[in-house]
Amino acid sequence: MSVLLSATRRLLVLRGRSTADAETLRRAIDNRGTAAPIPAGLRKVASVTEELVAGHRLVTLTPLSNPSGAHLVYTHGGCYVFPLVGPHWGILAGLIARTGVSVSVPLYGLAPEFTAVDAYPFLNEVAERARDVHGDRVFLGGDSAGAGLALGQAMAQRDAGLPPARGVVLISPWVDVTMSNPRVQELAPLDHMLAPAGLMEAGRLWAGGLDLRDPRVSPLYGDLSGLPPVHTYQGDRDVFLADAELLTRGIRDAGGEAELRITRGGFHDFPGAPWLPEARLALDRIADVLRS
Repeated sequence: MSVLLSATRRLLVLRGRSTADAETLRRAIDNRGTAAPIPAGLRKVASVTEELVAGHRLVTLTPLSNPSGAHLVYTHGGCYVFPLVGPHWGILAGLIARTGVSVSVPLYGLAPEFTAVDAYPFLNEVAERARDVHGDRVFLGGDSAGAGLALGQAMAQRDAGLPPARGVVLISPWVDVTMSNPRVQELAPLDHMLAPAGLMEAGRLWAGGLDLRDPRVSPLYGDLSGLPPVHTYQGDRDVFLADAELLTRGIRDAGGEAELRITRGGFHDFPGAPWLPEARLALDRIADVLRS
C-alpha cells in the first residue's frame, strides 16, 4: 500500500458521507447538480459527440489516435441517485489513452425520478447500437452502481439470446442493494466513503416497485451462469468487497470465468484517483482486458 493511498484514504474522512443515513441521502439528492462537464484532458485523447437516445443523453468518445476497434459501454456510478462526476471522465480518459478503445457513456435517469425499470430499455438500445458498429468487440463496464448495471445488462443480453459482450469490467461493483451480507457491517467502519444505511435507501428508490432482489436491481441474485468473462477490481476498504467476493465465487461455481483483484488499502472507486500508483496499476490491468 502506497503512502499516497494511505494519505488519500485519511483525507476522505473530511468529506463526510452522503450515504450516512436515509435523511442525509435525501438532502444530498435535493442538492445534486448535473453531470460533470467533459474535461479538456479527455478531449486531448478523444473526440466527443452527443445525442439523445430514448430521451437520455448519450456521450460517445472516439480515440484521436491508434483506435483499437474495441468498444466499451460504460455506466457510471453514483448510488443510482447522483450524476456522473469528474473522476469518471478521468477513468475513461486513462483507458482510451492506454488502449485506443472507443466508449459509449449512457447518462441514464436517476432515482427517485427514474428506476431500474426505466434504465434497461435505454441501455439495451445503446448496447444494440454498439453491436451494430463494433460487432463482437463490445465490452460492458462500469463502477459502483454502474457496475451493477453493467452486470445486469450482461444478464439481460444472455436472457434475450443476444450475442454476449466480449467481457464485463467492474470497478467496486454494487451488486446487492439489500446490503444484507453480514460482512458489510464488518467492513463499514473501514469505508470512509459509503455507509450501509444510506445505500439501502438509495437501493429502495432505484428499485421502485421491483423486489430488491430482482436481478435488474441486485444482479447478485440473478442466474450467474452463461455470462461473458467478468473482471472485478476492488479495494479492501470498501463495503462492497463482501458481495464482490460472493459474485466471483458464484460465477465460478456456475462454470463461468471470473477474476477478482483486490487492492490492499483501496477505498471505493480508487481507480478514479490518478495520482495513486494503485489506481494506475488497476487501469493498466483493465487495459489488458480491453486489448484482449
